Amino acid sequence: MKKVGITTTIPQEIIWASGNIPVDLNNIFIESPDREKFLARAYKDGYPRTSCPWIAGIYGAVVEGGVGKSAVGRCRLGGIDALIVVTQGDCSNTHALAETLEDVGIRIIPFAYPYDGDAKLLEGEMRHLAKKLGAKWENVLDWFEKLEPVRKLARRVDDLTWLENKTTGRENHRWLVAASDFEGDIKTYSKNLSGLINEAETRKPLE
Repeated sequence: MKKVGITTTIPQEIIWASGNIPVDLNNIFIESPDREKFLARAYKDGYPRTSCPWIAGIYGAVVEGGVGKSAVGRCRLGGIDALIVVTQGDCSNTHALAETLEDVGIRIIPFAYPYDGDAKLLEGEMRHLAKKLGAKWENVLDWFEKLEPVRKLARRVDDLTWLENKTTGRENHRWLVAASDFEGDIKTYSKNLSGLINEAETRKPLE
């Protein structure tokens, strides 16, 4: 399985359907104790000091191999084999990131969210991405169904936060942000999240 980087939320079932693993580079960068090192690498390679630090940090994380360890101790995946770049619907600085990473040999795969939200255009973009990654459309639809139980767990954490007041904002943020790529390991993510939910459901509501 190859690792496919993303810089914003995309239909990740397309990546799983292609037999690859999604890696949210935002989380790799910000969770790593080496994030200052990633920034330094970007500046060394020519990123202006006035450029967006987030974009520069993602660049550094990719070039340095992207190995990071978060506060909860999970070790993230190493270097990526390709990067999906959202050319419409994401930060405009992402274009510069794509160009500089392409210069160092990273395969760039474009994806766009239609400005007007046209459903047919969006499906066309999704089908095009699936083709680029070598995923059959029927497999993408199967993976949509496979991921629904995991997404229900994430929604349960959200309900426990704002409806029942039993999970904290920190817990909510940590697990919902990680749902962008399920930390590259759906089974482990689901197991850990289920554990949190089971424990939280026994709590008294927070004051």
